[in-house]
Amino acid sequence: MTHPAFRLTDGHPQVVGSIGSTEDLNGLLPAAVRTACDLVEIRLDLLSPTATATAPWQHLRESPLLFTARRADEGGGPALSAAARMRLLEPVLAQAAWLDIEVASIGEMSELIAELATRDIPWLASFHDFNALPTTAVLAEAAQRARAAGAGAFKAAARLQQVADLARLAEFQLADHGLPVATMGMGPLAGVSRLLCAQCGSVLNYGYLGTTATAPGQWDAARLKSLIACLPPLQT
Repeated sequence: MTHPAFRLTDGHPQVVGSIGSTEDLNGLLPAAVRTACDLVEIRLDLLSPTATATAPWQHLRESPLLFTARRADEGGGPALSAAARMRLLEPVLAQAAWLDIEVASIGEMSELIAELATRDIPWLASFHDFNALPTTAVLAEAAQRARAAGAGAFKAAARLQQVADLARLAEFQLADHGLPVATMGMGPLAGVSRLLCAQCGSVLNYGYLGTTATAPGQWDAARLKSLIACLPPLQT
């Protein structure tokens, strides 16, 4: 069954509600999910194998869905090969509003990316560092790789260790990279970073649905959405 489409809107930060466990997924009420977030992330790498086979997200069919099968070295669950992750993603293409593919996986998932282009399914090129915020040059290079590969947007998430990191991530968000960008911090400064980056124009801002955060320092999605709505944009 085809699910609703999802469009990025410049100057309008939208909230992604990420689901980190099969139990959380099964317990979510569709109406509450639609209120809490604009896009639902189904983390296939964190669901049980039997769950992915039965597609337990069907009760969320009125919400646009972002499917992710994350690399283990960028925060994924089990250490799955690129081929194994593609086997998780390929059966859900008809239900996907967007897919998430890491910048580091662009080469090894080139066949899937070509299939997305054929089906006109947009994808998010993601970059994660759970240890520290990379240099601005590294982030900019990753954004350009995403753009060159045809990604619809670029996402950067990194652990922030000091206030200077927060300022530098916000400055990266404010710059023009030639495609829509989503940025967020992880760790002790995660909460404030997700508000500041949204205020600076981050097009996608991640919180969790249920009880299980999918990254260190995430807000609950509904709370994040309500807080972002209180902030005037710094970028139009």
